[in-house]
Amino acid sequence: MTTAKRDIEAAIEVFVHGFSTDKSRSFPYEASRVGPLWLMRDAERKNARDYRGEEWIVHDVAAEEADAIVRQHAGPSFAVSVVIANDGPDEPTRTAYKALGYRLLRTEGFFVQSLRQIPDPPVIVSIERVRTAERAAQLGKVIRRRPLPDDQLGDDAPFRQYVALDGDAIVGRVRSIDAIGATWCSAMFVEPSYRRRGIGQPRRTLVADARCRAQECTRLPWRRMDRP
Repeated sequence: MTTAKRDIEAAIEVFVHGFSTDKSRSFPYEASRVGPLWLMRDAERKNARDYRGEEWIVHDVAAEEADAIVRQHAGPSFAVSVVIANDGPDEPTRTAYKALGYRLLRTEGFFVQSLRQIPDPPVIVSIERVRTAERAAQLGKVIRRRPLPDDQLGDDAPFRQYVALDGDAIVGRVRSIDAIGATWCSAMFVEPSYRRRGIGQPRRTLVADARCRAQECTRLPWRRMDRP
C-alpha cells in the first residue's frame, strides 16, 4: 500500500468514527467494515420507519464491485460516498456510477491538518467550550435545536462543543470528536458577517483541544455523495 493510499485510508477511518459518533447524539449510529468498504448505519431500531438512511464509503474500489457489495447488504435507503485523491480525475468515477444508475448529489473537500508546530492565528474573538446549561441553552436557541443535555457538557462527553464569542454573542461554532487517535472537526459554522476574519480556522479550537488529548492531527469535513 502506498503512503498516499495509507493516509487516505487513515483519514477515512477517522471520518467514519467521528461522523458516526456525532450522529449518535439522537440514536446510536454505527460504523463497520463490509469487505473493502465502510458502512455507517443506525443500530437496530424497534420501528423500521425511524431508520435513517445509511452511508457507504468507497475508496480505491471499482464502481461495479462497490455497487455489488452495497446492493447485497444495503437497506432500502442508502448513499454511496466515493473518496478520490485531490490530484485524481473524478470524471471516470462519475461516469462509472452514472452508468449504474447513481446521481451525484454534491462534492466536498476533505482536509487533514497535522497539529505539530502550528502557530496560533491572531485572537479576533474568544473561543469557549460549552460547559454550562446556560451556554448550551443559548447555543440551542441560535441553531434552533434542543440544548445539549448536561451529560454532554462534561470531560467524559463523546464530543466537545465550542463557540466563538463576540462579547456574549455566539458568532461561530464547531464540535471536536475523538476518533482513532485523531480529532474529527464537525459542524463548523461562522456567521456570514464574521467570515474571512480567521474565526473559522479550526486550529483556533482543535489544536489546543487535540494537543491536550494527545492527538496527532485533525480531520476536517469531506464527503462525496452519490445515491441511486
